[in-house]
Amino acid sequence: MKSRFLLLPAVSALAIAFTGCKSGGGDTIKVGEFASITGKEATFGISSHEGTLLAIEEVNAKGGLLGKKLELLTEDDQTKAGEPANAVNKLISKDGVIAILGEVASSRSLEAAPICQQSKIPMISPSSTNPTVTQVGDYIFRVCFTDIFQGAALANFATGTLKANRIAILTDVKSDYSKGLAKNFKEKLTSNGGKVAVELDYNGGEKDFKNQLTTIKADSPDAIFLPGYYNDVALICIQAKQLGMDIPIFGGDGWESDSLITVGKEAVEGTYFSTHCSPEEGTPEMVAFVASYKKRFNGKIPDAMAVLGYDSAMVLADSIKRAETTESVALRAAIATTKDFAGAGGKFSINANRDADKPLVFIQIKGGKFTYKATVKP
Repeated sequence: MKSRFLLLPAVSALAIAFTGCKSGGGDTIKVGEFASITGKEATFGISSHEGTLLAIEEVNAKGGLLGKKLELLTEDDQTKAGEPANAVNKLISKDGVIAILGEVASSRSLEAAPICQQSKIPMISPSSTNPTVTQVGDYIFRVCFTDIFQGAALANFATGTLKANRIAILTDVKSDYSKGLAKNFKEKLTSNGGKVAVELDYNGGEKDFKNQLTTIKADSPDAIFLPGYYNDVALICIQAKQLGMDIPIFGGDGWESDSLITVGKEAVEGTYFSTHCSPEEGTPEMVAFVASYKKRFNGKIPDAMAVLGYDSAMVLADSIKRAETTESVALRAAIATTKDFAGAGGKFSINANRDADKPLVFIQIKGGKFTYKATVKP
C-alpha cells in the first residue's frame, strides 16, 4: 500500500488514509517517510507515523518553513524485507524528497540507509537502536539511544534490581535489533560478573517456542532476557506460563506495544522492559505532546514510538530552519549540529556518531498497564 499526505492548515484534521493520488508542485517542501503501516509490526509503524504526522501538521499550522508548507509523502514498507529499499528509492528518485524519516526497526533502516547515503539525502530514524545504522554514513542519523547503552542498562537492571546472575537469552536471529541488543547485553552482563546460563534462538514470526523454553526451564536460570519484538514476546510469555515457568522475564524497547498486553494478558503481568520515554514522566514537553496527540487521535495515549516519530520530524524542521535551506549538504550539517534539542521525549543532542545522547526508562506491566518505574541517564 502506498500513501501520500499533503499537509496544509486547511486539512490539519486530516484522518490517516492511503489514497495513492499524486500531490506535488513546487510550493511545498517534500519530506519522505517509510514505515511499517501494515504487517506484523504495524503498531510500531502506525505510532511512529502518527507522531510524525502531528509534527508536520504543527509546523504547517505555524506557517511552515522557508515560506513553504511541508508535504509528507509516506510509503508503507509492509514490514517486509525488500520494501524499504523500494520505498526509499521511489521517494528520492521519483518524488524528490529533501529528507527521509524512518524506520522503527533496525533491519529496515539498514536496508534503506545505504540508498540515502549514496543519494546524499539525510535520513533520520526515530527509533532504530542497532549501533550499525548510523555507521552506514554521514547522512544517517537517529533521535534515539543505541543498544550499546540499552544493553548495558538492561544488564545492570538484571544483576542489580532483579538480583539475577544466571540469565537465559532467547534471540530472534532474523532481527538485527534482537541480535545487536543481545550482544551488548551479554558484554555488560559478563563484565558485571553475571553469566549466560543458556542462549537459544528463534525465527521471528514463529508460533511455537516450547522446545526452546523447555531447554531453558531445565537449566533453571534466574531470569530470561527476550530482546525481541512484542508479537513474538507475547507468545513466548504465554508458553512460558503454560510450562509452569515462574521466573522474571524482561526485554528492551521492542516490547512496547499495546498488543503485548492484549495478546499476552496475565502471562506478561509483572514483566519489565526498557524503552525511550513514558507519558508518565511529566516534563512540560511531554505533557504538551500527550495533550496534542490525544486531541488529534481521538483520546489515544501515545507510546514511545509516537514520541520519537514526532521528535524526528521536529529535529528535521529545526534543522531546515537553522540551515535556511533544504540543500542536502547544508541540511546534513545542520542536523549534525543539533544541540540541547527540547524534544517531547526529553532534551538531547546529536553526537559525533550521529546518535542521540539521551536517557532511557524502565517500564513494568502492572495491573494490565505500562507503569513507569525509573529513568536511567547515559
